[in-house]
Amino acid sequence: MASPFPLIAETREKLGTRTTRRLRAAGKVPGVIYGHGEGNVAVAVPSKPFNESLAKGAHVFELGMGELKENVLVKDVQFCHLGKDIIHVDFARVNLNERVTVNVSITLKGDAKGEKAGGVLTQTLNELELECVVTEIPSEIIYDITDLEVDTAVHVSDLKLPAGATLVTDGELIVAIIRVIAETDAGEEGAVAEPEVIKKDRAAGDDAEEAK
Repeated sequence: MASPFPLIAETREKLGTRTTRRLRAAGKVPGVIYGHGEGNVAVAVPSKPFNESLAKGAHVFELGMGELKENVLVKDVQFCHLGKDIIHVDFARVNLNERVTVNVSITLKGDAKGEKAGGVLTQTLNELELECVVTEIPSEIIYDITDLEVDTAVHVSDLKLPAGATLVTDGELIVAIIRVIAETDAGEEGAVAEPEVIKKDRAAGDDAEEAK
């Protein structure tokens, strides 16, 4: 059973664009805690440990605000327009024994046989939605594609879920597929077009010569 990631948070009394900009400039991420029939609480968490924990697949945090501690689940993360920096996060209060629905990233590992045979691997689904106990949320779902051949696909139903987890995403959806990309004849067609123009120019030149 995974424990919530401990993180120090501070409550925010002042809101607004200027305040949140100052927080981000100071290395903090503004956010809000809500849920379980209690009022919303505006908070700020330190950017570095929060970003590092998210990168490792953390979903549940224990926010320490003085003597108060809240177990929360990350429900939404907003990024800047470049998709690089986190500018806001939504936390939902949770009990550690309750079941929640979350999105978990899918990681493909290994060198597929189909790629070695000249195929191109395309991952069409990067995460799936599943339901599980808060403390049993996996950091990622890993699938070994070593035996994947050309013109074969990995479906959601092929992924192995942790014990007790229930799939929410459609099991028929394709996660990854290997195909051989056929060469087009566009280059040859382009090569034919140029001589036609040249012929027309020559014909025009001949007509001009005859006119003289």
